[in-house]
Amino acid sequence: MKRIFLLIAVAIGLAAASAEAQQQPVRYNKQSTYKNSNPSQLRFGIKAGVNLADWEGETMQSVQDLVEMSGGYASREMRTGFHVGTYLSIPVAPGFEIEPGLQYSQKGMVLRGKIPIEEVDFLNANVTLTNKAEYLDLPVLAKVYVGEGFHIFAGPQVSYLLSNKVSAEAGALGYKALNQEWDMKNGFREVDVAVTGGLGYKFASGFNISAGYDYGLNSIDSNNNFDTFNRVIKASVGFTF
Repeated sequence: MKRIFLLIAVAIGLAAASAEAQQQPVRYNKQSTYKNSNPSQLRFGIKAGVNLADWEGETMQSVQDLVEMSGGYASREMRTGFHVGTYLSIPVAPGFEIEPGLQYSQKGMVLRGKIPIEEVDFLNANVTLTNKAEYLDLPVLAKVYVGEGFHIFAGPQVSYLLSNKVSAEAGALGYKALNQEWDMKNGFREVDVAVTGGLGYKFASGFNISAGYDYGLNSIDSNNNFDTFNRVIKASVGFTF
C-alpha cells in the first residue's frame, strides 16, 4: 500500500515540474470561478505532504510534567510522517468550493529518554518510544478564495484507524540493543472526529500548496480511560486536473 502512496507522490512532483513554467495565480471575480475554465466543472486532484503529529489532553499534560521534572533526560516530540490522497473540487459559487477528500495519514507521537546518570553520559544510552498511528482521513472542506489564488479552508474530518503500533528502540554508543514493535490497536478508538482548516495558494496551472491543522475532538482511547486527542500540522503540495 505504501508503494502506491509513494507513486502518487511522485506523480504530484512530475505534474508540478511540468506546470512550473506556466504558474500564474488563479483570479476570481463576480463573473467567473476559474480563469479560462468552466465555472461549473468538477475537478479531480491529488495531494501529498508532511505531517507533524502529536497528542494533547490532560494525560499528555501529566506526561509533559514528568518530562520537565526529568531535568533534560526525557523529551516529548512530534512524530514526523506523511499524508497522500485525492480530492474532488465542487464549484458552488464564484470563489467558493466544496472539497471532499480521501487520504492516508500518519499520526502519533514520540518520547525519548536517556539514563539520568551523568557518569555514564559518554555511553549515549537512550530509548525512543514511538506511537505509529495510521489513519484514513475523509475531510469535507469549504474553500473560500480571498485573492488571486489565495484561499482559506475549513471543515469536518472523519478518520478511520487502519493500524496502531508502538515501537521501542534502545541503544548505546551508536549500537541498537533493542528494536521491537507491538500492535496496539486494541483500546484505541477506530473512528476519530476532527475539525481541520488552513490556507493555501492555487496557480492557474492547477499546481497548489497549502498548510493546515487537524484538531481532534474525541479522545483516541476507546474506553475513555485517558483524555488524549490527535493534533496534526500538515504541509501539502497538490495538482488539480
